[in-house]
Amino acid sequence: MPYIKIEVTREGVTREQKQTIIKGVTDLISNVLNKDPQLTHVVIQEIELDDWGFAGEQVSVLREKGITADKK
Repeated sequence: MPYIKIEVTREGVTREQKQTIIKGVTDLISNVLNKDPQLTHVVIQEIELDDWGFAGEQVSVLREKGITADKK
């Protein structure tokens, strides 16, 4: 029974995007690990920007500086 936890910053991920992520990850686990999709659990947890940091900075501060994780 696979359990996959995905953490993202709380920045407006839509219900439709979450559904796409859940479906895609479930399919990936099924195809790669041969696991039953009916027994695969995917959890998406949204984290406040002040509660996530990297490179010594809170993400909220990095966003204020214009630094994002968006593809270029």
